[in-house]
Amino acid sequence: MPRTPKIQEALDARDALASALSRAGVQLPAMDVRTPWADDDEVRYALVHLGVCSAPVALMLADAILRGIAA
Repeated sequence: MPRTPKIQEALDARDALASALSRAGVQLPAMDVRTPWADDDEVRYALVHLGVCSAPVALMLADAILRGIAA
């Protein structure tokens, strides 16, 4: 995957989110960066793919969000 500004932006966002989640005790192991068009030379935007997680991890994520809202 070429390091275009949009891909770098998504990589930075993924890393920031992973770091924040880690500080809250949550790990989403399948986080990735993807582009909507695999064969397109011009990357218009990139997406942070959060992947799938188990029910306990989803509940931990919900709890971390709610604790952040209450703070």
